[in-house]
Amino acid sequence: MTDNVPRVLLTPDEWRAKLTPFEYHVLREAGTERPGTGAYNEFSEPGTYACRACGAELFTSTEKFSSHCGWPSFYAPAADDRVRYVTDASLPGRPRVEVRCAACDSHLGHVFEGEGYDTPTDQRYCINSVCLVHTPA
Repeated sequence: MTDNVPRVLLTPDEWRAKLTPFEYHVLREAGTERPGTGAYNEFSEPGTYACRACGAELFTSTEKFSSHCGWPSFYAPAADDRVRYVTDASLPGRPRVEVRCAACDSHLGHVFEGEGYDTPTDQRYCINSVCLVHTPA
């Protein structure tokens, strides 16, 4: 996956058949959950977090932390090749870095740097719960 080419390629109709309308909106149309509403926002059980769309392992509970931002936060992906990054200029005057699943190109959320979090990377991967499936350790 180091070439950042999606490995899971489905048509929009195939994605719609696989995902709920809300999952499709967030994962395939770069939507977002309302803050504080996601299942994994304050969740702290050990395990791994996979992409809801394709099942690729993306994050682990080891990198998860409480940022109190309203979405699950991680300071790094499970491995460098699990996600890819896209410049997001959808908010005028506030460019962001979008995080996508490297395996299926689904939107996951955004990554922010330099916010003063006491993490090894000083990054916050702000990820929508609806994009994830937790597997207990």
